[in-house]
Formats: sequence, structure tokens, C-alpha cells
Amino acid sequence: MHKPLHIIILAAGAGTRMKSQVPKVLQTVGGRPMIIHVLGTAMQLQPAGVHVVFNPDVPEVPAACAAYDITWAPQKPQLGTGHAVQQAMPGIPDDADVLVLYGDIPLLEGDVLQTLIEAPTTGLKVLTMDVANPRGYGRIVRDGSDGVTGIVEERDATAAQKAITEVNSGVILGPRKVLVSCLDNLASDNSQSEYYLTDIFSIAYMKGIETIGVVAPVADDLEGANDRIQLAELERRYRMKKAAELMREGVQLADPQRVDVRGSVMAGSDVYIDINVILEGDVSLGDGVHIGPGCVLTNCQLAAGTRVHAYSVLEGMRTTGACEIGPFARVRPGTELMQGSKVGNFVEAKNTSLGRNSKASHLSYLGDSSIGDGVNIGAGTITCNYDGANKHRTVIEDDVFIGSDTQLVAPVTIGEGADIGAGSTITKDAPAGKLTVSRARQVTIRSWKRPEKK
Repeated sequence: MHKPLHIIILAAGAGTRMKSQVPKVLQTVGGRPMIIHVLGTAMQLQPAGVHVVFNPDVPEVPAACAAYDITWAPQKPQLGTGHAVQQAMPGIPDDADVLVLYGDIPLLEGDVLQTLIEAPTTGLKVLTMDVANPRGYGRIVRDGSDGVTGIVEERDATAAQKAITEVNSGVILGPRKVLVSCLDNLASDNSQSEYYLTDIFSIAYMKGIETIGVVAPVADDLEGANDRIQLAELERRYRMKKAAELMREGVQLADPQRVDVRGSVMAGSDVYIDINVILEGDVSLGDGVHIGPGCVLTNCQLAAGTRVHAYSVLEGMRTTGACEIGPFARVRPGTELMQGSKVGNFVEAKNTSLGRNSKASHLSYLGDSSIGDGVNIGAGTITCNYDGANKHRTVIEDDVFIGSDTQLVAPVTIGEGADIGAGSTITKDAPAGKLTVSRARQVTIRSWKRPEKK
């Protein structure tokens, strides 16, 4: 019978090298705080409990993780990683296995942790990395039987130990009772005067407890970020991982290095994504969707055959059939575009439904509108939906023609088959099948002379 698994995530570090007012674990990779990535990976293991060690002077960390069921363990003062783990131990039952993670390793994947969990031992395990340049890492010291005799921090390592290329990832697993017995023997006689969690391996080895190291298949996925340079490197690798996932699903990317996935993407067959596209939140792309260069899509659902032309910004909208958007269009939340419709260049739509084969091709604002089928919206048309206090709705029925430079002052309804003359300001309902015009009478002043500059 498996023991219950409890996970401790260390997230109390200040991250001073980031030179930021934002806590290190809340620095973002792929549009989400690093600790949210770690929590997502932790939840894949279906733990009996998750315990996050945090600085109580930084309430932003618990606030950012409010969606998760977490036991919070305050650490103040911060006396090292060993001291941090001790703060979480009272909330963990004696019969549990304990997995220790860090809040700044966002690329760590659940299957790697599963390998560590399945490694056979009743003692302590550490996930290790084999790296070409071990500088800055704690070195893994093994005996002749390959057991881990200790983990030596670089600042405390000898010249021979510094030459070791197998290094500590920080990820540790062991029975709670074993961990507690070793944590109780920690000392702070090191260059930092801190209680190093890594010292439990030398303590366990001296106690005769089995200590093993499991080498991770991809070292890069275990790296954290202590400064902006390392954070940018994590972002680059995350971007490439997400691009590879899309391509494995059959998406064609013009350049995998110039697509940013900052959420989840579901894509059908023969989807094409051009360069410098950003996909945020939950994005669904149907078969044959084409996304032009420089577009930003946030929480969008695009039906099969939809084409989004260059530099369009879409948020919280959906299409229910093949339609055309952009270039340079902005489509905001609550907008629904139906089969054959078009939102063209420099058109903004918000909380609007655009019916089948209806088109707004140029320079228009459509806000809080219900637009039927076969409607033509002329260039420069504005739905005046806001009276300074409240929003009002515009209804345009089927087969309406709206002339250019028209203002529709909501609430207003344009009846089926109506025509609205260019340059009109419509403040009352327009009847079906009729031409409605509202403009000042044109007058020519024949005695007018243009002023001359003195």
C-alpha cells in the first residue's frame, strides 16, 4: 500500500537579484507566475496535501495561489532551506512521504517526479542533474556503491568537489520520519550561517540510511531563475517547448522561435500560425484556421476556416463559422462572428454579434450590438452605446445597408432591409425597407472668402 504523498514547495525567498518589487516566485514564465507552474505539476501527482512555505510579510504569494488548496507555512526569519522545510513538517502526518519542490522551477514536469517517486528505497532520494557547467550548484558526492554521501554547496566545496558535474536540483523525497530525524541534526556552521536542507544527506548517510540520487533526463527542465537573465532563458525554453507541442499536434508554425503560448491551445488540422503571434489563456483553433503575423489572441474560440489577418488583437470572442478578421482589427469580449462575416481593418467590436455574411470592412466601432445576416456597415460607422452612465444596445436587422460615417445612437433599432444614408445621425428607430437620412441641408455661401495670413 502506497504511503500518502505530501508536497512542500519552498517559496519564501526574496529574490533580491531580480531587483524587483515582485516576489521571485511570482515572476512570470509563459504569462503565469513560476509558482503556478510548479503547483500545476504538483497537482498532477494527486498529493494528499500541498504545503507552501512563504514569507508572511509577502501576502501577494498566497493571494496569487488562492485557487489551490494549500496549507501555508510561514517562515520568519528565513534561516535557510532546512529551516524552511521544518516549518511545514507539523502539518504532515507521520506515515507520509514528503516531496520537496521549489517555487522557481516552472519547467519541471510530472513524469520526471514520478520517476523519482518510483525509485526503490526506504531512505532519501534526490533528483540530480548532469551539467556541462556546474558553477553555482551544490555538487553530488557519491561513494563506491553509488550512494549519495552528501551534497556540498559550491561556496563550501573543495577544488576536487567543484570538478563534479552531477549537481543538486533541490528536489528531495523521503519518509517524513527520516526527514525529521535528519532535520533535527542540522547545524548552521557554514559560510552563510544557514540550515542547509542538503546537509540531511550526509547526516542520513552517517546514520546508515540509504541515500540515492536519480539523474533527470533533461537537466534544463530543472533549472530555476535567480536573476532576469536566467528568467529570460526559462522563458525561451518554455516558448520552444510549447511550440514543439503545437507542431506535434500538426500545427504549422512559420517560425517556432517567434510564437508565444501563454496558456492552453487546442488546435485542429492544418492550422497555420505566422510569426510574432501571442496566444494567451484558453485558445481553440478549428481546422484550417490561419493566424497572420503579429496577432494577439486571448481566450478565443475560432471556428474552422477562420482567417485572422496581420496585427489583429482578439480577446474573449468566438467565431461560429469561417469568417475574416483584420488586418489591424480589435475584437473584444462578448463578440460572436458568424459564417461569412467580416471585421476589417481598424474595426473594433465589443459585446456584438455579427450575423452570417455581414461585413464591417473599415474604420468602425460596433459596441453592444446585435447585427443580423447580410448587413453592410459602411466605413466610419459608430454605434454610440454609452450615454456617460449606462450602456445601451443597437439592433440592426437582416439585409440592412448602413452608409459611411453614420452614428447610431443607442438604444435604436434599424428594421430589416432598411437603408441609412451616409453621414446620418440616427437617434430614432428606422423602419424596415425604407431609406432613412438624417443630415443638415447642404448650403453654399457664395460670398465666402478664405482668410489670408497677415
